[in-house]
Amino acid sequence: MTDRVYPSSKPTANGGAAAAPAASPAAATTAGTTANPPSTKPQPRQPYRPKPQYHNRRHRRSSRNLCCCCCFWSFLILIALALLAAIAGAAVYILYRPHRPEFTLTSVRIAKFNLTTTADFSTSHLTTLFNLTLTSENPNNHLTFSYDPFNLVLSTTRDVQVANGSIPAFTSATKNSTFFRSVLSTSQDLDVESVKSLRSDLRKQSGVALKLQVDTEVKVSMGKLRSKKVGIRVTCEGIKGVVPKGKTPSVASVSNAKCNVDLRIKIWKWTF
Repeated sequence: MTDRVYPSSKPTANGGAAAAPAASPAAATTAGTTANPPSTKPQPRQPYRPKPQYHNRRHRRSSRNLCCCCCFWSFLILIALALLAAIAGAAVYILYRPHRPEFTLTSVRIAKFNLTTTADFSTSHLTTLFNLTLTSENPNNHLTFSYDPFNLVLSTTRDVQVANGSIPAFTSATKNSTFFRSVLSTSQDLDVESVKSLRSDLRKQSGVALKLQVDTEVKVSMGKLRSKKVGIRVTCEGIKGVVPKGKTPSVASVSNAKCNVDLRIKIWKWTF
């Protein structure tokens, strides 16, 4: 008969108790589920908090600083340019002592001045012919004036145009006087208001008060330096004219005539 061998119940040699058999995974899961039941209460949702973008803030600050620096330096450059222009202008004025050109109306002769009206007073026609002498003087020692053609308009003090003409272009050297003789004429129909104003002036015993307006452009030369063209307007007032009788021209009084020269600066569509 065979002998059976039974395991000993004594502890092992190292004194530790015998290891208990490991529980199965199914049993562990069931036990965990039973010990911690699932919660049915909904968990609160955490609000979204974007992270601060420090890089964008730094970029904006740097852009603002760059813009401020550009504006500051641009302002300084403009001030410097204006200061240099003022210094250059003062130097030119001290060295050259520039003066405006001077104009004098020497004589005005009225060869024809006819205002006719039709029988039904519907149309009035004006026909005139003037001969005048104009003097241009350059009082500067170092400046030369180069003029474009002149446009002359003769009118009453109430702005009724009675004649127009022109003077060709010329150059006025330093300390030089130039005399011009020009013929001004017109042949035009006038409106009712212009006719009333002109007839009122013709009835005056002292004569018709006239004024001469001259427009042109001039370029100034200082040695090798040349400026751009600048518009000028010459206005001569104080002219007294009488309508001629017959074919004999009448001489207008210019003893009290004074001519003023004004600069005409054009900026885009406006002229000052």
